[in-house]
Amino acid sequence: MHMLLCMLSTTDLGLALSTLPTVLGVYWFDYRIIHFHACLVQLFFMHSLCSVESAILVAMAYDRYIAICNPLRYASLMHPIIGKVGLVAVIRGAGIHVPIPVLLSRLPFCDKKALSHAFCYQSDVMKLACADTTINSMYGLVLVLTTYIIDSVFIAFSYVMILKTVLSTARQAERSKALNTCVSHLCVVFLFYIPLYGVTLVHRYGRSASPLLIILIGLFFLVIPPALNPIVYSIKNKQIRYAIGKKVWVKKTMDKDSKSNDISGQQNHQTAY
Repeated sequence: MHMLLCMLSTTDLGLALSTLPTVLGVYWFDYRIIHFHACLVQLFFMHSLCSVESAILVAMAYDRYIAICNPLRYASLMHPIIGKVGLVAVIRGAGIHVPIPVLLSRLPFCDKKALSHAFCYQSDVMKLACADTTINSMYGLVLVLTTYIIDSVFIAFSYVMILKTVLSTARQAERSKALNTCVSHLCVVFLFYIPLYGVTLVHRYGRSASPLLIILIGLFFLVIPPALNPIVYSIKNKQIRYAIGKKVWVKKTMDKDSKSNDISGQQNHQTAY
């Protein structure tokens, strides 16, 4: 679980860093220009990392399924595949999104080149083209169906099996304990997929939607998962909470010691004087 959390945090950090330059440029420095090829690079990394995060969430759902439904074989089943899971997630995320910038680079664009977001999003850039974008639109739809929809189905199936196992447990305390281990993952799943589906549906079907609504949904999609995922797991995971508390306690102790040393040093200096 800690290795999967490390992968999740690294992906969130990469997602935030890939969009940070343009977001800061727009909202802090009012700099609203991005070169076309830089835009293609940004949207490639952003979409790829979103796919990687979706795959990691599926792996975490499988991890919870093994931990609850087959706990005696947890180490033998999960430990050998952790590194392979991360590698497959990265290869899948990068491989299926390479055609997106390639297809966009072949399109002619109109004079109006204002994006809806402070970052480059595939559907948003595609709307600015002055040519037929059917291929781009169909490929984007295939990506959504073959990655996020299928991943959501796998996660839902894992939790159906988890509920089936938990409800067959006789003791209420054991049921609560087993379900409590899944709360953090469920929160992270909702925090990731709800904004993701929201921004996808708005760009695909919300042509008459308010520009402010489009901007807010895009910001929720960009900001909420990386910002709240560490908080969710810090609150629910005892080991992480203990480690953070230990660091804070050591820092406070060191600060108190340094203050007491300063006070005693001043007193010694006054006495010597």
